[in-house]
Amino acid sequence: MRTEQEMMDVILTIAKKEERIRAVYMNGSRTNSNVPKDLFQDYDIVYVVTDIAPFIQEQQWLKKFGEPLMIQEPDQLDAGIGVNRDFSRRYAFLMLFTDGNRIDLTLQTKETMREVYENDTLTVPLLDKDHCLPPIPPPSDSDYHVKEPTEGEFISCTNNFWWCLQNVAKGIWRDELPYAKQMFELTTRASLDEMVNWWIGLENDFQLSTGKLGKYFKKHLPPPYWAMYEATYANSDYEQMWESIFIACDLFRTLAKDVAAACSFTYPETDDRNMTDYLHRVKNLSADATDM
Repeated sequence: MRTEQEMMDVILTIAKKEERIRAVYMNGSRTNSNVPKDLFQDYDIVYVVTDIAPFIQEQQWLKKFGEPLMIQEPDQLDAGIGVNRDFSRRYAFLMLFTDGNRIDLTLQTKETMREVYENDTLTVPLLDKDHCLPPIPPPSDSDYHVKEPTEGEFISCTNNFWWCLQNVAKGIWRDELPYAKQMFELTTRASLDEMVNWWIGLENDFQLSTGKLGKYFKKHLPPPYWAMYEATYANSDYEQMWESIFIACDLFRTLAKDVAAACSFTYPETDDRNMTDYLHRVKNLSADATDM
């Protein structure tokens, strides 16, 4: 597997030799000093170019980066399903190579770069032939820190958590596994994760990021809470699913009450009590029940 230095040499050598590439910058986890380095980190690279079309039309040049295992062109895929994409302003190649390295390469015009360059605090300039890249401060993950919830956000999160559990419950009772699993993952877990984020944020004065999709939850949750969070992932066995639901309820309740107390919000005790009772009633229903 090529080293980080070898990959950066390839990325910059291609840019220096190609006249149509006028600037290069990088963002993503490799610019974040708070993220530990590992072999799966992508190289999130942007080439600022004079014209995007030639790079799309003749793609042999991509092999200069290495032997591709697979390439995805997300803008092309979006266009194929009817999403409007302006290839003349921006285009991306996501490239996984046989040695395991991955480059997410975005091509941009100067006009597009000027619109987005300063929007991401995790940005590092690498090459600027025309001195077109605006000056920016050193990279920081401050844009990605957990934000303190408003009272409206807290109310919405707690209400959604307790309300949507009825759909999970009826999916299990009806033996509709895909529906029950999706409802849990897309609604219950979404609210749970939001509350986990806020709780971790509170514990750290909202000065950190929990990572994309909560990938750093384990690092920041106390072991007992992490053990509960792990237990919210169930297989297809309904008994285990019910167990994971009630553990999710316990964890959500614990964290939400802490957040409410710290932020002077009101935790919905009545919704919690009523829905917890309802879940137990549905769990104990026979498969041929006609009445609650």
